[in-house]
Formats: sequence, C-alpha cells, structure tokens
Amino acid sequence: MKGNNQSSVSEFILLGLPIQKEEQVTYYALFLVLYLTTVLGNLLIILLIRLDSRLHTPMYFFLSHLALTDISFSSVTAPKMLMNMLTQSQSISYAGCVSQGFFFLLFGGIDSLLLTAMAFDRYVAICHPLHYNIIMSQNLCFLLVIVSWVLSSFDSLVHTLLLARLSFYGDNTLHHFYCELSALLKLSSSDTTVNEMVIVIVGSMVVTLPFMCILVSYGRIGATILRAPSMKRIYKALSTCGSHLSVVTLYYGAIIGLYFVPSSSNTNDKDIIVAAVYSLVTPMLNPFIYSLRNRTMKSALGNLLSRGNFSV
Repeated sequence: MKGNNQSSVSEFILLGLPIQKEEQVTYYALFLVLYLTTVLGNLLIILLIRLDSRLHTPMYFFLSHLALTDISFSSVTAPKMLMNMLTQSQSISYAGCVSQGFFFLLFGGIDSLLLTAMAFDRYVAICHPLHYNIIMSQNLCFLLVIVSWVLSSFDSLVHTLLLARLSFYGDNTLHHFYCELSALLKLSSSDTTVNEMVIVIVGSMVVTLPFMCILVSYGRIGATILRAPSMKRIYKALSTCGSHLSVVTLYYGAIIGLYFVPSSSNTNDKDIIVAAVYSLVTPMLNPFIYSLRNRTMKSALGNLLSRGNFSV
C-alpha cells in the first residue's frame, strides 16, 4: 500500500472506447441506436409473450426473463457511456463505480444461468418430448429463475464486498468504458490475490459450471438425434436449438476473452471491444436471433399489429 499521506480516490476517470475524438459523434449515434434497439426490441418480446397465450410455454417464459435481464444488463453501462460521450465528462464517483460493477456482474450472471435453463428446456423438449409438460412444470420454471437470481446475487455481492475492502490511491484512470472488475483490481494499491482467486472460484458458479451444463445438454441432444437420424429430426433440432447455440457462442466467447484470457496491460483495446460486444451488442441481438425469426413470434407480432390497426 502506498503512503498514508496520499488521499483515497473518491472518483474514477473512464477513458471510454478506444476511438478518436473526431469519431465520437459517429460512435455516439451508433451506440445510441444499439441501446434503443436493445430496450425496444426486448420490451416488444416481453409484451408479445404476455399478450399471446400461445407463447405461455417454458421456452418463452425463460425468454421473457432473458429479455428483461438484457434490458437491465445493457442499462448498467450504456447510459453512462453515452452521457460521457455527449458531455465529454469522464468521471464517475467511487460509489457509482462500485454499484455499476455490482449490477454488471449481477445481470451478466443471470443471463448466463438463464441460458443454461433454456438449454435444459431444449434438452427435455427433444430428448423427452412425451414427458415435457410433466418435467418442465410451472414450479420448476419458477425455481430455475429464482436460483439464477440467488446464485448471481451471491456471486456479485462477494466480488463487490471484496472490492470495497481494497484501497485506491494515486492513479484513478480506468482504461475502459465502465467499471470493469479486472481493470479496477489493476488500479488498487492493496493486495488483490484474494479477489483474483474469487474471480476464478466463485465466478465458476455462474460461468464455468453453467457452460458445462449447456455442453452436456447439447451432447445429449446430439446423441438422441444420431440414434435415429432423419432430415426431419435434424431440421427440427436445428430450428429449435440454432438460435440458442448462436447466443451461447457469442456470450461465452466474450466472457472467456474477458475473464479467462490474461491481459498484458491496462490499455488492452481488445478487451474493451470484446466487453462492448458482450454488454451492448449481444443483448441487442437476442430479440432478433431468438424471436423475430420464430414463426410463432412473428404470428404474435402480426396479431398485435392487426389489433392496433383495428383499434385505430
């Protein structure tokens, strides 16, 4: 720890995205569109699922919670980043930074666990279709969502409490667009060994273990299809699981790049770009990948628009 005559950091400076000043306006417009698309697209998904009785199934139940989580997840970082780009003010208070880190981990973890619940749902639908309604009961669906919240809350709370015990003196410049945990640890004047160990151990509950469960689910799905392969079964599996696999690949690929591939310096532009994809682009793509290509969802959207035109 540095000398006691140095005052503790009361705010941090977010340097933002690795872009030139003359490009700020263009990127501001781009990320504003991304954020608004994320919010409106996911709100539309929630609305359709609530209004259309055909979508009152376990898959769409999880999808509605995923949509709500995606809105919250992107709202943790995007508004502050956009405000900083607009006002050219890069500061964030210590309390605001810690809070941002907590909610980023919370909603990111819930996303991960919900994707795991959706993989289990697809496994039951393809491997045990006759018992699907019995296994995927309403009680089980609610339990899986509650467990996702509890585990992610525990994970983010542990990281936040350990972060709060660290001291920050001198350098308060974060080479990032939000208060990313690893970037904060690099600025700390304290020993961060425990924090780094917890990232690996506790973080595995909401990253590694769910990812392994998803792999097992799809391994079982693949084995079931190969026992009696047919074009119809393969097409059904691809149409059912293709969207989920796309999101899982994008989501976990970004997480692995962020937290499990060591960074050589504080100014790693690759990490910032990957974080932007993880926190801003993926939540925006989920409505399109999951829902707007889905025939039932398109039909529900058509019914909603017809109802709106009729009322007008």
